[in-house]
Amino acid sequence: MFDYTEIIKKAEILVEALPYIQALAGKTVVIKYGGNAMINDDLKHSVMEDITLLKYIGLNPVVVHGGGPDINAALKNFNIESEFINGLRKTDKQTMEIAQMVLVGKTNKEIVSLINQKGGKAIGICGIDGMLFECEKHFEIINGEKIDLGYVGTIKKVNTRSLEILTQDEYIPVVAPIGTDENGHSYNINADTAAAELAAALKAEKLILLTDVEGVKDSNGNILFTITRDKVESLIEDGIIVGGMIPKVMGCISALEHGVNRTHIIDGRIPHCILLEIFTNKGIGTMITQEIKPYYNNEKL
Repeated sequence: MFDYTEIIKKAEILVEALPYIQALAGKTVVIKYGGNAMINDDLKHSVMEDITLLKYIGLNPVVVHGGGPDINAALKNFNIESEFINGLRKTDKQTMEIAQMVLVGKTNKEIVSLINQKGGKAIGICGIDGMLFECEKHFEIINGEKIDLGYVGTIKKVNTRSLEILTQDEYIPVVAPIGTDENGHSYNINADTAAAELAAALKAEKLILLTDVEGVKDSNGNILFTITRDKVESLIEDGIIVGGMIPKVMGCISALEHGVNRTHIIDGRIPHCILLEIFTNKGIGTMITQEIKPYYNNEKL
């Protein structure tokens, strides 16, 4: 007799996903795409398959991407050294021109092409299009001193109309984190920050940040699969959340304060990480939320 064990397991996975598909139908999910998932070819295809599937089953994914490795390679070709302050790249006029050329002309279009290859209908834009990201110059404060980073921007306003039109139709927007000020100057924006601001403006159901770490961990190194906002603040105060994880969790908190229901920090090095986080009960990374509020009666958070 044929052994149906493996086939039945696949059916069980689909059944586990059903209540999440029902809860998320028609909802917007903002995904920040970055880290190793932008470098490894197998992971690239895995992420694009996940994003395409989300659209086909009734969700509205919006992708915001970084592009650090591509920018670094281009600057190296021009013999331009990069300087980073608190994780932000100092950006003079020439560096800004190169960053915009790379993010909009190369990285963005490669992502669009990959999604289209998977059967999705992606459209690439940047924060300049439709005045999506209205910016002002960002100053980093260090020891009470304002540090001028050049053409690095802080988002003042997000104009979501163009994205709403696209997502209400069959399209998947792919957004490069470049914004503009009232004088038409372009600014480079941190991709995590841009994704959080965009999720807040769209009142997205979820914000998902792809990283190169497993998630937020406790003092013993164990992954915290579900934590509330107040727990995050205590983990920062206790020195458990440090370094580059701080701006990520603060972006999640900001998104939650502006109406996003759930935020996720997940390991983009795991194949199909987006599907595993959204459509399984345990997930694979850290979910940060204002309060523990299940999607369905038997959801274990």
